[in-house]
Amino acid sequence: MSATRDKFGRPIVVVTGMGVATSLGAGKQDNWKKLTAGESGIRTITRFPIEGMKTTMAGTVDFLNVDPFSSTDLGEKLGELVAEEAIAQAGIGAKGDFPGPLFLAVAPVEVEWPQRQALAKAAGANTDINYDTLLRTAGSGGFTEYHRRFLFGSVADSLADTFGTKGSPISLSTACASGATAIQLGVEAIRRGEADAALCVGTDGSVNPEALIRFSLLSALSTNNETPSKASRPFAKNREGFVMAEGAGALVLESLESAKARGAKILGIVAGCGELADNFHRTRSSPDGKPIIGCVKNGLIDAGMTVDQIDYINAHGTGTPENDKMEYLGISTVFGELAKTVPVSSNKSMVGHTLSAAGAVEAVFSLLTIEHQRIPPTINYDVPDPTIPFDVVPNTARDAKVTAVMSNSFGFGGQNASLILTGEPV
Repeated sequence: MSATRDKFGRPIVVVTGMGVATSLGAGKQDNWKKLTAGESGIRTITRFPIEGMKTTMAGTVDFLNVDPFSSTDLGEKLGELVAEEAIAQAGIGAKGDFPGPLFLAVAPVEVEWPQRQALAKAAGANTDINYDTLLRTAGSGGFTEYHRRFLFGSVADSLADTFGTKGSPISLSTACASGATAIQLGVEAIRRGEADAALCVGTDGSVNPEALIRFSLLSALSTNNETPSKASRPFAKNREGFVMAEGAGALVLESLESAKARGAKILGIVAGCGELADNFHRTRSSPDGKPIIGCVKNGLIDAGMTVDQIDYINAHGTGTPENDKMEYLGISTVFGELAKTVPVSSNKSMVGHTLSAAGAVEAVFSLLTIEHQRIPPTINYDVPDPTIPFDVVPNTARDAKVTAVMSNSFGFGGQNASLILTGEPV
């Protein structure tokens, strides 16, 4: 077997660049410092009016100057920010000439209510207002920017133009698994020999009034508005909902052969990718846990690894009563007694749930865990749930030997993805 191929004969896929931005700040250094210090980026929303809303806090990104009612503008700027950081670290390609495809996880694109109202007014009060009407109105007059935002691929097109990626950029949306799916597509392209490198980005700027109302109607959001920093409580008995958040993560993936040829520093390896979907319910997991169980098993099989080789699980860990219970069922079924001893922590306790970006953001944090040999905590874990006997690394980061991490992303609609990340070939 070649030293640049895995035990299945496939090209080994390595990470040579990473970028991240969350409510904790921009860049790996700032995020890692605050994450391991147990700081929370969740705060009362100030970007738009919140009067009368059931949930008034989120993990917002407030350090970028954007239209406060354009989630897509924020998502694009976040994606550009993290891609630039990742490419700079990888040192790959000339400026604006990335030598591989772009795989972008992005929220489904919609214009928000202020833009819809402006378009409806321009269309005329006596016009039947529907999507087609809004699209045609946006394509004329002074609404060309709105028209661009109606198009699902607009963010990917912008990033592809900025960084000079090759081929048609791929936009994808698999709910909360999207960021991990983007990484999986990059891995598969390199394994198939279609590319030597890939830029994988997950970005989401979806904290807006309409999204908050929608999730509130599903009774999915925490309403602990008085103490926002304590609102996200994954795996705790008193958990009562997730906290919406914004952010982005990016990985530069390369074949090990290509990275070695140009003398690149190897930051880690994407050893395995697993996925499994179910159609049980649009928000709830199948009560038997089979989709999560199968997803996790598929990740291990793809990596050619066993449960005893996993040193840490970066949990999906949203803090909703349903998700945390089902995640424990899935992990405990696959890991057996090891589920009680392997560290299982949730970054969402600090940064909130970055939705489409979460899988990519948490992949970066997982690789930083391997780099620094330090596991971020699950904060706000003050009331343990006896039915979920995970070692959640409660409240304080922990130094530990970590060579392999499982990073899980379980999305609405039964869209599940699991990544196995290692520090060296296995």
